[in-house]
Amino acid sequence: MWLFAVGVRIAALFNPKARLFVGGRKQQFRRLREKIPADALIAWFHCASLGEFEQGRPLMEAYRRKYPQHKILLSFFSPSGYEVRKNYEGADYVCYLPVDTPRNARRFLKTVRPRVAVFIKYEFWHNYLYRLKKQQIPTYIVSAIFRPSQVFFKWYGGFFRNMLKVFSRLFVQDEVSANLLKKINIKQVEIAGDTRFDRVWAHTRQPTDLPILQAFTEKALTLVVGSSWASDEERLAEAMKVLPDNVQMIIAPHEVHEEHIAHIERLFEQYKPLRYTKTINTEKITLNSQLSILNSSRVLIIDAIGLLLSAYSYGQIAYVGGGFDADNGVHNTIEPAAYGLPVVFGPVYQKYAEAVDLAKNGGGKSVKDTAELIACLQEWTLDPEKRQRAGQISLAYVETSRGATERAIYYL
Repeated sequence: MWLFAVGVRIAALFNPKARLFVGGRKQQFRRLREKIPADALIAWFHCASLGEFEQGRPLMEAYRRKYPQHKILLSFFSPSGYEVRKNYEGADYVCYLPVDTPRNARRFLKTVRPRVAVFIKYEFWHNYLYRLKKQQIPTYIVSAIFRPSQVFFKWYGGFFRNMLKVFSRLFVQDEVSANLLKKINIKQVEIAGDTRFDRVWAHTRQPTDLPILQAFTEKALTLVVGSSWASDEERLAEAMKVLPDNVQMIIAPHEVHEEHIAHIERLFEQYKPLRYTKTINTEKITLNSQLSILNSSRVLIIDAIGLLLSAYSYGQIAYVGGGFDADNGVHNTIEPAAYGLPVVFGPVYQKYAEAVDLAKNGGGKSVKDTAELIACLQEWTLDPEKRQRAGQISLAYVETSRGATERAIYYL
């Protein structure tokens, strides 16, 4: 960890994300001491990044309702979580997690004085866990998922297995995880499911109104592409060439920097792609002119953060990106499924239980190449009954998977 701390400081000279990582942690202990009253009852929730925040959010909100007299401290490891959610109103204090050294762990817990600590999904920091155990602070992990390939289950993984023993309770997503833990004598386990289902379901009950998307999607059947990478977009551009003229796309890429957006525009040039931010910044253009511009295009690019979940509500089919990226894998397939959309994604999805389930039950399809992608999209665009049947399966899957938040908060 000391080597990592030195390395990230060097990287900060060249890399903006590393610069945020370092800069956000400067004077942090002083700021926390100034903000947190000595008599505050602190519940500490820690998330690695933005995805884990969305996973932990329903639990934080349920905790707030249950214990309104407590203060919530939310910490992040990554700038991509902290910078987006540093003003989250559901928490009283939001900060970066100091790098996991013995000194930082002691100072942080001495400064914050949490009554309870909750880690979301994948966060195992040895020094923090050691200090939490030593101070007898109840510590939980929520929506955790485990696989046989992880270091906890290797012959040399004793150091890491000891970290699991610190948790007062491990709320895991599935039976596979529970059985793996029991094999290494971790017994304080409960199968609670994934809190993301609760978060996404709650959002679908009150989606954000997006008039531009409403106007764009009224004219044709719409494929919503979420969290796409270049490897996804290139295949989708090939598919677009053979899809019927009454099929259009909303593309919300994983990265929205200028270079990537320009790349998408070039790929889909023949379909007159529009940028979302340009359509909403046209105050001098009349409504009729704006509708004319939207009607002339078959591709709308969402070049802004935070709109994807609501965007799915305007589509009939979803493509979720990342499945052609061997290093990462498919992104969140729960979001489109919660709106009753059939979901298609690439071949790298085995680490994500919800994608595996959707592929098994027929609410989703995994495709291994462009040819399979085209065949899948043609089937769902040309056969409304098959499309609707797959969408109903997706929706039913999300409905029956809810409840992880309630089970965790009941135990807490």
